[in-house]
This record gives sequence, structure tokens and C-alpha cells, in this order.
Amino acid sequence: MDNLTSIFREKKLKLTPQRIAVYKYLQSTKKHPSAETIYKALQLEYPTMSLATVYKALKTLVDVNLVQEINIGEGNFRYDGNVHPHSHIQCIVCEKVDDVEGICFSNLNDKIKDCVDYEVLSNQVYFYGICKDCQKNSKE
Repeated sequence: MDNLTSIFREKKLKLTPQRIAVYKYLQSTKKHPSAETIYKALQLEYPTMSLATVYKALKTLVDVNLVQEINIGEGNFRYDGNVHPHSHIQCIVCEKVDDVEGICFSNLNDKIKDCVDYEVLSNQVYFYGICKDCQKNSKE
């Protein structure tokens, strides 16, 4: 929480209760929820908070690198409280997103430099497949 406060102070941004609530929610889950899911989860505790406020809080948290935005296609985004470099895998059936752990792609930036005329700044690696639940459902 001190880290959150210091980052907002450094960026001269207001640390609102709504921003704190969205941040804490994302820190409390390994799932990769949509803005709508976050909104519904916080509705009981913050009944006056609108979906627009959740979107604005997420944008701010992404801008200050406290939350990662994951584009799952067609204008749909999910959010991850883990901002350390890691990859994701998405189920093509139910669209669930999970972290890929145990594989590091940090050296990919150095490897690609020899293949392109760019200064490589970052990368994102996405995997697609069918999750265990959807595999099980298709066999039944």
C-alpha cells in the first residue's frame, strides 16, 4: 500500500478510494478479470461506483504500471495485478486467461535485435489453447 501511495504522489495523481479498491481487488486474485467483472465484484462495497469509474481507475493504474492490460481481441481487455514480465495463455472456447509460469522470455528482446532494424523495447507473448474445463466439457 505504501508503494501505491508513493507512486501516486510521485506522479501527482489523486489516490481515490475507487482506485485503491480496484487495485486491491486485482492484487487479491490470480484471475484476469474484465472491467465489468471488477465492477460487479466491488458493487456491494461501493454501490455508488459506476462502471465508467472502474474503467478510469484501470486506465490510471495501467498508465502508472501498477496493473497490466491484456488485449484478448475484438476490443476486449482483461487486467492483471502482476506487472512482472510473464506470458499469458487464453482459452479459445471460454476466453479464460491464465499466467504462464516457469518460462522466461526476457532474453527474447536480445535475440530479436539481430533480426530487425529496431531498438527493441519490450515484448508480449500470448499463447492460445483449450483449458482443462473446456476439454473436459467437450468429451462429455
